[in-house]
Amino acid sequence: MARDDDVMPDIADVTMVDVLRAVADPIRLRIVQTLADGLPHGKCGTHWDFGVHKSTMTHHFRILRQAGLTRTVVAGRTHTIELRRAELDTRFPGLIDALTTTAVPRRGSARPA
Repeated sequence: MARDDDVMPDIADVTMVDVLRAVADPIRLRIVQTLADGLPHGKCGTHWDFGVHKSTMTHHFRILRQAGLTRTVVAGRTHTIELRRAELDTRFPGLIDALTTTAVPRRGSARPA
């Protein structure tokens, strides 16, 4: 049974403010950039080695799902996360491309001039 916080909104209810607020966090932006390859990614794995606790990643996944950016697919004990790319491209043309081509400065790295 799905919990209330597991429900993703209908794409018609997703607003630009919801999306931008969700990706304002650098880790959530990196998650979206990782998911932009179009493949489902398990919620556990080295591709999520962002240097934060598992519970923190769970929080970030929930924020992205509640904002309408991702969906979680549950098959038995396996949970995968996917970007709602086609729906988002229809609702906000060009937004995901803009978000995924933006370079995210790493900590300690010099900012572009």
